[in-house]
Amino acid sequence: MDSSEPRRSGINRPAGMNETTLRLDTFSSMSCRSISNLSSSPSSKAKCSDRFIPCRSSSRLHTFGLIDKASPVKEGGNETYSRLLKAELFGIDFGSVSPAGGQASPMSPNKNMFRFKTEISTPSSPFSPSIFSHDLGSASEVYTPLKPPRKVPKTPHKVLDAPSLQDDFYLNLVDWSSQNVLAVGLGTCVYLWTATNSKVTKLCDLGPSDSVCAVQWTREGSYLSIGTHLGEVQIWDGIQCKKVRTMHGHQTRTGVLAWSSRILSSGSRDRNILQHDLRVSNDFISKLVGHKSEVCGLKWSHDDKELASGGNDNQLLVWNQRSQQPVLKLTEHTAAIKAIAWSPHQNGLLASGGGTADRCIRFWNTTSGNQLNHVDTGSQVCNLVWSKNVNEIVSTHGYSQNQIMVWKYPSMGKVATLTGHSLRVLYLAMSPDGQTIVTGAGDETLRFWNVFPSLKLQVSTNPRFWPVVFREDSDSMKPIAQDMEEE
Repeated sequence: MDSSEPRRSGINRPAGMNETTLRLDTFSSMSCRSISNLSSSPSSKAKCSDRFIPCRSSSRLHTFGLIDKASPVKEGGNETYSRLLKAELFGIDFGSVSPAGGQASPMSPNKNMFRFKTEISTPSSPFSPSIFSHDLGSASEVYTPLKPPRKVPKTPHKVLDAPSLQDDFYLNLVDWSSQNVLAVGLGTCVYLWTATNSKVTKLCDLGPSDSVCAVQWTREGSYLSIGTHLGEVQIWDGIQCKKVRTMHGHQTRTGVLAWSSRILSSGSRDRNILQHDLRVSNDFISKLVGHKSEVCGLKWSHDDKELASGGNDNQLLVWNQRSQQPVLKLTEHTAAIKAIAWSPHQNGLLASGGGTADRCIRFWNTTSGNQLNHVDTGSQVCNLVWSKNVNEIVSTHGYSQNQIMVWKYPSMGKVATLTGHSLRVLYLAMSPDGQTIVTGAGDETLRFWNVFPSLKLQVSTNPRFWPVVFREDSDSMKPIAQDMEEE
C-alpha cells in the first residue's frame, strides 16, 4: 500500500469527517443516551447540552413565596373551607377579590411574591395561623391578621329635645354622674334624667331673677353643685332632691365648677377661682387669683394634685394644692380656653383647646411645663374629654363646622368625625361606662353617640358601670327631653 494514502479505519465515515470528530461524536451519543435514560421523555433523539439541572427537591423556593397554581375547587365542595386553606397555605392575599369584583387568579401578581419568609420549625401555639402549613411539612409566614379599624356610628342613637339650652360658650350646663344620671341646666331650672329608665326629675327652679350657669356632680355621683348667674354655688342632694347648702363669694356669674375628692373649685366672670370645702362652715377656704378675664375652664387632675384653669385671657394656668400662685403659666393659645382634660392614662398629661382665633388642641407635660404636641382642628374647640377605656380623646367644636371629632393619642389620627348639630357643640359629657357621650348645642338638642369601646374587664356589680339603657318607647321626656326622629 502506498504510504501516502491515508490509513483507513474499519468504519465507513462521510467525506470530510476525521477520526477525532468521530470519536467525539461517539462520546456525545453515549452521554445523550445516558441523560435520555434519566429523562421522562420517551424520545431517544433528545439533544444534550452542558446546562446544569439542579435537584428541585432539596431547594427552598417555597421560602420566597413562589406558589404554584392551585387546583380549582371541586364542584359541590366547601368553597369557604378552600379559601381558608389557601389563605393559610399561601398567605392572606392569595385568591383575594380582584378590583373588578371577581375572584382573583391564583397566579395574579401577589405582593408577597419573591418576599423572604422566615421558616418556623414549630408553631407558636396550637391555634397558630401557620398550623396547617406546618402539618403539611412546609414553612409559612407567621402573621397576625390586621385589626380592622374600629367603626364609630356616624349618627346619634338618641336625640332629645332640650328647650332653653343656652348658646353661650362660657357656660357648662351638662354633666353625667357616676350613678348614671344626667343633669342639664335649662334656663332657670335644673333637670335630672335617669339613663336606665328615662325618668325625668325637676331638681330645682332658681326663680326669675337668676339662672343656671354650671352644673357638676361629685365623683361619687350623690351631690350636684350648681353655679348661678348671681354668683352663688349651691349644693343639692341628687337622690332626695334637696338643697344642702348655698355658698357665696363670687361677685358675678359662676360659669364653671370642678370637684376633687374633697374640694369644690368654682370659676367666675370676676376672674377669681374659689376653693370650697363642705366640711367647714366658711363659704370658701382660699381664693386663687391669676386670670385677667373670665374663668371658663376648670379641671382637677385624677390624683387631685393639680388644678388646671383656662380663661378668656388666653391663659392656661396650673395650680397645686399648697400654693395660691400658679405653678405654670402657659400662653401658647391665642383664644379663650374652655376645653381642658387630664389624661387618665398618664400622670401629668394635660390637653387644652382654644377658641375661634386659635382652633388648636395642645398637649402639655405639667411636670416639665413643656408642650408635647398640638394640632389645628379647623374649628373653635369647645370641649375635651379623654376616654378611660382606650387612649383616645374626643373634642367638640363650634365655628365654623360644629363637628365632633375622635382622636387617637398620641398620633392624633382621626378615628371619626361626627356631625348633626346645627350650632356650636358647647356641652359634652361621658357616660359612667365610658362608651357613650352626650353633646348639647344651642340648637336645643341633646345627642347621644356610641363612640368608645367597652372595658374588657368590667366590674358588673359596681353601680358606676351600669350599662346605659335607653327606652325608645318612653314619652316621659318632657319638658327636658322629648324623643325626636333623626333624619
